[in-house]
Amino acid sequence: MGIFPFIAILLAGIGFAIQAPTNATLARVSGSVILAALVSFVVGTIALAVLWLAVDRTSPATLRGVPGWAWLGGFYGAGFVAAMAYGAPRLGLSTAVTVAIATQLTAAMVLDHFGLFGLRTDPVTLPKLAGVALVVTGVLLVRRG
Repeated sequence: MGIFPFIAILLAGIGFAIQAPTNATLARVSGSVILAALVSFVVGTIALAVLWLAVDRTSPATLRGVPGWAWLGGFYGAGFVAAMAYGAPRLGLSTAVTVAIATQLTAAMVLDHFGLFGLRTDPVTLPKLAGVALVVTGVLLVRRG
């Protein structure tokens, strides 16, 4: 597996934290959370298109057999970006991020447990529940901070 996946996720985590205040600034200046999210996705789309053309070039025709639900990732991403742009300035970035992480972790455990969306089955265990409880406790501590 190597170290690269961990480095990629660490960098993504930094980007995740920076994304909300960046988009919140776009929303504040423009007066629109939706416009801010749109700008974020247009810039991201351009960046991915350039990367795809420079590195990958897999044919879009390979997507013909993709299940219908697999096309919804951008929808979820758009909702998440808009929600973070709206919520981070109102709740504080650390609260918004910890709530998002706790929610993501909880949802991920359910998806893993049942092997939904093509994931391998990874049952919920007591240590995993304890880990989620610690994250939720962290949310409460950060919020009370």
